[in-house]
Amino acid sequence: MSIEFLGMIGHRLASEIIPSQGPVFDKKYISEFAQAHEKAGFDRVLVGYWSDQPDGFLVTALAGSQTSRLKFLLAHRPGFVSPTLAARQLATLDQLLDGRLAVHIISGGSDPEQRRDGDFLSKVERYSRTEEFLEVIAKSLTYKQPYQHQGHYYQAESAFSALKPRQSHLPVFFGGASQDAIRIAGQYADTYALWGEPLAGAAETVKAVQASAARHQRNIDFSISFRPIIGKTEQEAREKAAHIYRVAEQQLAESGHHFGLPKPQSTGSARLRDAAEQGEWLDTCLWTGIARLVSGGYNSTALVGTADQVSEAILAYYRLGIHKILIRGFDPLNDAIEYGKHLIPLTRQKVAAETQSLRRA
Repeated sequence: MSIEFLGMIGHRLASEIIPSQGPVFDKKYISEFAQAHEKAGFDRVLVGYWSDQPDGFLVTALAGSQTSRLKFLLAHRPGFVSPTLAARQLATLDQLLDGRLAVHIISGGSDPEQRRDGDFLSKVERYSRTEEFLEVIAKSLTYKQPYQHQGHYYQAESAFSALKPRQSHLPVFFGGASQDAIRIAGQYADTYALWGEPLAGAAETVKAVQASAARHQRNIDFSISFRPIIGKTEQEAREKAAHIYRVAEQQLAESGHHFGLPKPQSTGSARLRDAAEQGEWLDTCLWTGIARLVSGGYNSTALVGTADQVSEAILAYYRLGIHKILIRGFDPLNDAIEYGKHLIPLTRQKVAAETQSLRRA
């Protein structure tokens, strides 16, 4: 399989090392950010979900209107919109984007974060609700006749969506590292998304999710997220990483920003914290410095080195069966541009050469 590169676009300029700039909903920045990813050769970009930030559907619609090829991955948390309505919203947005949409389902790994939007279910209940949510979504997006649904969390009579997605199938990405998440992903997800774990942990998760999918006679793809830090030399890249850590630590202390932490209910966060406990540098060039700083609260591990070294590290994950790579930088816009100049084309070349070699063997 070919390799796919995903980015992540924000609604304003901000990161661990850049204080928030501009309006909260910065139309100019959203447009430029999306266009930069398209020009850099990214296949798709993630639009995240936060309980206190602009609506992702509208951010995606704006970014999509400013691009023509770039695909989008819209993060969505079940529980705040009826699945029958969510299905129509997703179908409408996919039509607007000419079939460039996928949805990333996140059940939620933080009780305080969920409660800001009025969701007081436990983590176990949230996953149970997600399972039912995905069942209803699938019916609305595919059924050609009205249907009935009487479940624990949702009920609908003669439910029907006259509008279907532009695509024959709207891709479903799924996040979550718990056993419940792996079970649900095996039944409903097209792509299972991991944060940037060490190779051994990623291989373990891939096998578990593949086994879950096999129980439903399904195949599943995988995505993994990193924060590449690239230098002309390995030393330069590591010096950049050290600088990023110092600035992030200072900004965290001065702003009091807690990055939505802690996330005691998140198994994914726990796995990143465990990785950080193993050491600051793992495998060939996996850096856990920021992951430790933010207690594993989000995709915060980095691959650090020259473009050649980072591309080799990505290839190691590709060989595990992880063919989608989400990369975003600590200087979000400029790093996306730099990835497009060096890292993305180099990695594509290596994957193509390796694929061709395997075909000849």
